[in-house]
Amino acid sequence: MMTTPKMLTLNTSVDTPSQRRHWLTRWKQSSILIGGGILLLLVLIALFAPLLAPYEPTLQNLEHRFSLPFWMEGADPAHLLGTDHLGRDYLSRLIYGARISLGIGCSVVVVAAVIGTSLGLLAGYFGGRVDMLISFLITTRLSLPIVLVALAAVALKGASLTTLVTVLSLLVWDQFAIVARTGSQTIREQEYIRAARATGASHLRIMLREILPNLRSTLIVIATLEMANVILLESALSFLGLGVRPPTPSWGLMIAEGRDSILFDSWLIALPGGALCLLVLAVNLFGDGLRDITGKEAKR
Repeated sequence: MMTTPKMLTLNTSVDTPSQRRHWLTRWKQSSILIGGGILLLLVLIALFAPLLAPYEPTLQNLEHRFSLPFWMEGADPAHLLGTDHLGRDYLSRLIYGARISLGIGCSVVVVAAVIGTSLGLLAGYFGGRVDMLISFLITTRLSLPIVLVALAAVALKGASLTTLVTVLSLLVWDQFAIVARTGSQTIREQEYIRAARATGASHLRIMLREILPNLRSTLIVIATLEMANVILLESALSFLGLGVRPPTPSWGLMIAEGRDSILFDSWLIALPGGALCLLVLAVNLFGDGLRDITGKEAKR
């Protein structure tokens, strides 16, 4: 008897569009959870820095200069992450450095959000000459290189936390203005805005009570993404000596102080650099996940 040969079946399963959307949704949820968790941890470290830091971040002890971190042979158990060129405890400076980076990032974003959102609401709501003037300001700001302008302004005014926050705030407001202007132009023609005008509501009340709440979620996303840029700018200026003044602990300043020992004690740069990358990564992950969630809600 002749037997028919069995047909070989190959597993050529391909993800369907619904499966791909499922994996994409899980990734978005994971990104916001991971980024938010890391960000929350760093915020708690910054808030409770005096309780977590084993030493004062500016306390010097020249007898214990360049103590090695715990994973190296000959490490000092009194200093878990070693000490720098002045004998200052590196773990304490890293913990307090989180407070500086997050503090400057939040302060700059809040001030820039107020400036940009106010200008964007005025331009989008009133239109006409007001819109032309504010659009000219936005275009002028976009034509300026942020790093070069910040370097020149801080160099002329002098390095300090107040100067740094002021200069950076005046250089990162444009994204808030663009989003608020575009959103206001769309919302001002809605029926409920016309109804508010008919009931005698003032322009200020309409902008703050009717238009701004509809832009809140988008502006929050912009704030998280801009915060990462601000943290990197602050670190770059501190690295160049035009940001936070020593002995105040700043991750950018710590990287600058450790560059002379990069060949022998590379951990002096790796630790603050890794902390900076972790913070920026957490903010970006959280902002991306938040943007995807708010975008999905807007489509609904």
